[in-house]
Amino acid sequence: MESYYKALKIEKISPNGFRGDSLAGCIEDNVVSEERIAFYLNGKKLLSVMSIPKEQDCHIVGFLISEGVMSNVSQIRHLEIAKDGKSVAIEAEIVEENLKNLFREKTLTSGCCVGVAGNLEGHIVERFVESSRKVLCSEIFTHLRFFEKPSELFDKTGCVHKAMLVLEDSQLICEDIGRHNAIDKVMGKAHLQGLDTKNALLYVSGRLSLEMVIKAVMHNIPIVVSKAAATFMGVRAAQETGVTLIGFARGERANVYTHSGRICADS
Repeated sequence: MESYYKALKIEKISPNGFRGDSLAGCIEDNVVSEERIAFYLNGKKLLSVMSIPKEQDCHIVGFLISEGVMSNVSQIRHLEIAKDGKSVAIEAEIVEENLKNLFREKTLTSGCCVGVAGNLEGHIVERFVESSRKVLCSEIFTHLRFFEKPSELFDKTGCVHKAMLVLEDSQLICEDIGRHNAIDKVMGKAHLQGLDTKNALLYVSGRLSLEMVIKAVMHNIPIVVSKAAATFMGVRAAQETGVTLIGFARGERANVYTHSGRICADS
């Protein structure tokens, strides 16, 4: 695997003082290595994001669909990652009004890394997720155990969020320093592979806030599961848009906040 982390010399402390090599006075540890990635849309710079320089094509596609600037990958004419990995360019048919909204009404998100979401209000989120998807309680926790398996990058750094899509016969996983980025990447990956997300489960590592729910809605995801808590605005958005929201999924317990009719007890 390509290295997305760097080794550094650090010092560790405990209640008894400094710990580590008594000669060097420090030990080696790994930190994740993010980059500023520039997004270009139709020949113009759209924005820059701090992200792990991996799956940048998935990232921009997922982001644009999440924001309603694009609706599907058939609108893409060209998509290319720069050789240095620090920018990605897309040529596509877009919804100009929703592109303008990205810059007209910016909202600081409540994510772990400060992000910007421009289309949290307005017609693009006035939709209801219609899905007949049902899931057994046991399935939720089987997928959770798979989701909780640590990756090499997390093992090395302990500094990444993860998002996983559970589809009919496959699972897609993406990681990034930001939970928003991880979700956009896994969504973009699914769309670029021509996979239908309308009956998918989305597992995320971060809290279930408003913008997390809206991302699921924009990709027609009916069920979202997180190890973390939900916020009041996240729960209200899920109720209004038809998303089954499950939080505090740990071990063999979880909280169901909305639309529990999609969850079935094992017979």
